Amino acid sequence: MTKPFVFKDFTVHQDRCAMKIGTDGVLLGAWVPINDTVTSILDIGAGTGIIALMTAQRSQAEVIDAIEIDVDAYEQAVENFEASPWGDRLFCYHASFQEFVSEIDDQYDLLISNPPFYAEDYKTSDIKRDMARFEDALPFEHLLIGASKLLSHKGKFAMIIPYKEETRAIDIAAQVNLFPQKITRVKGTPASEIKRSLLLFGRDQMNFEANELVIETKRHHYTDAYINLTKAFYLKM
Repeated sequence: MTKPFVFKDFTVHQDRCAMKIGTDGVLLGAWVPINDTVTSILDIGAGTGIIALMTAQRSQAEVIDAIEIDVDAYEQAVENFEASPWGDRLFCYHASFQEFVSEIDDQYDLLISNPPFYAEDYKTSDIKRDMARFEDALPFEHLLIGASKLLSHKGKFAMIIPYKEETRAIDIAAQVNLFPQKITRVKGTPASEIKRSLLLFGRDQMNFEANELVIETKRHHYTDAYINLTKAFYLKM
């Protein structure tokens, strides 16, 4: 049985989720800019609910919603929300993103997604995990078009994707009048290639900040930048 993942302020059970807690989700939840003007948040493709829980810890937003299409993951996210200190602010919908966009009139100040993506190196013997990683479950086009409808006027949309998809995602976003406002490119070690892109989109075109984040100097020796980003969450940081 998969052990719960214990953070400083909450615990996440993940035995029923195909997608276990990984660095990507924690990075995104810690990295996304959140200020006092953010009153409503939506986590798209919640999985265990980790990102929604992190935003609840980091913000005073009164509405923190999540969407999850897989029934087991949905039920587990609900349980994780209810067991957290912020259960009164967290709510999960069991729906596809496409259904949600077509049926909900609400808009959000912040959308966050660690979207399913697919690459050859993610083929495993676990069909459910592969499905969770399969990009066709939620193509960038659907994600960004839906985001443009759900974002409030000054809203922001944050996502983490493979670095090789960064240019394509930015091009698609521009077609729905969403533009990059912050980019952080993530490397495992100083010598490794860039693996992920953390992207923040908004409705305004601007000169934006782009930087790099290195996670480790060597195995289990974390950089100061990574420690500072995640120390409010990880027990051993």
